[in-house]
Amino acid sequence: MAARVSADRRRPSLHRRNSSDPRQMYVYGNAAPKPVYEPERRVESPKRRKKTSSQVKQNRRQAMGINKGYVVFLAFAAVVMLFVCVNYVQLRSEITNRSKHITALQEEIVALHEENTTKYNAVMDAVNLDEIREKALNELGMIYASDSQVIEYDNPTGDYIKQYDEIPEEGVLADPADLQK
Repeated sequence: MAARVSADRRRPSLHRRNSSDPRQMYVYGNAAPKPVYEPERRVESPKRRKKTSSQVKQNRRQAMGINKGYVVFLAFAAVVMLFVCVNYVQLRSEITNRSKHITALQEEIVALHEENTTKYNAVMDAVNLDEIREKALNELGMIYASDSQVIEYDNPTGDYIKQYDEIPEEGVLADPADLQK
């Protein structure tokens, strides 16, 4: 069934299907039609209002009023909040300043580390181990140690040791048989 074009384009066209029953009405379009009637609005009459007693009115006035204790409490709460806010702002400022100081110190450490590395590399490049060996052998008369002059030391604990005396010729500090006595 073809749709009819209505004169007012804002309202959808209505079609009925071979029936006079309004429940079987089709609505084409995206807007529902405006109802033919307006619902009645109920207006309360001033006669219906209940009279409030004087005690209720007095209680309401007291509840709406502010007494001295409440004012003191509010003033104290405001002072405490102001104190907390000021301290918070000071702490945030101090944290920011310390963070900036830490960043500056870290940059200084990086610069010193780079300078140290540069100087270390310069010293290492300046030292020629072959030249030192030649000078020690030829000018100073040093010689390599023979196998009989080398004493090997066995560390029983496998850890570091503090040396208070000379290492014995045998290379053993304590005999396990002496320790068990």
